[in-house]
Amino acid sequence: MSAPNIHRDETETKGRYWLVLDGHEAELTYSRAGEDRLIADHTGVPKALGGRGIGTMLVERLVSDARAEGRKIVPLCPFIKAQIDKTPEWQNVLDKS
Repeated sequence: MSAPNIHRDETETKGRYWLVLDGHEAELTYSRAGEDRLIADHTGVPKALGGRGIGTMLVERLVSDARAEGRKIVPLCPFIKAQIDKTPEWQNVLDKS
């Protein structure tokens, strides 16, 4: 499977990553906390897309963009926290304050 096209929508206070695959939408949402912090609060992947690594792909995009933009992530969503915790190369984007 080729990597699906992940879209990003962001306003002054909120944002989300999303994709549509096989007619199903998956998303990861966050709130902005100032200019340099993102509070990642939800990941939703329909059962029909389960087992394909879609949630991890969304987290990977979040981490990549946060790193490129000099932002830190506060992972409130248990799935996002677990993915970052188990991926050592993503640790540098965690907000430790």
